[in-house]
Amino acid sequence: MGDTVVELLGLYPALHGLEAEVAALAPQALAVAAGTVLFSENDPCKGFPLLLEGEVRVSRNSVDGRSLELYRLVPGELCLASSAGLFRSQPLAAQAVATRATRLLPVPAAIFRGWLAQPAFRDFVLGLFAERMADLTGLIDEVAFQRLDRRLAAALLGRGPELSVTHQELANVLGTVREIVTRLLRRFEREGWIELARERIRIRDGAALRRLAEAG
Repeated sequence: MGDTVVELLGLYPALHGLEAEVAALAPQALAVAAGTVLFSENDPCKGFPLLLEGEVRVSRNSVDGRSLELYRLVPGELCLASSAGLFRSQPLAAQAVATRATRLLPVPAAIFRGWLAQPAFRDFVLGLFAERMADLTGLIDEVAFQRLDRRLAAALLGRGPELSVTHQELANVLGTVREIVTRLLRRFEREGWIELARERIRIRDGAALRRLAEAG
């Protein structure tokens, strides 16, 4: 069994029982650089990406050039946009861009649909599909109630360089749910503004947080 197959089975245990099909596809694994566009809105969905390494940002873009991040895809997770396109045989409703060097195995549409006949793989896909939908519901709430990121930035300021606080406690202060706070904190961490640890948040760029909190 090749290294790529072993990696895939480790990341996607639901593929056990499909080793022969996975081994046949393994030579098609791709390595792409950061910034590579993997698919764009309204493209036909050609397959289902299984990530081996790296990270992919999936977003929607408006006609005026603004972008809304829907989720980040990492190894072992499901691409909601791809699976939705394959389920409904419709064009993709989002754009995917590698945020860093990434390896992935694109599974052709016909093979993906065949794998869905296997109960373990079908349950895996539907379970992660439900998790992604929950994430998007949280994102809708975040956008609908608008500018929670500014309120969170303000809540982190004026409490010293290191806060001993849980995500749930911050959610209680802001009147929202923990999942949205966690999503925003991870975004702040990617920007280099904070550093997250267990029940602790270290402020790394207070000036950036203040600019966000005071944005009009």
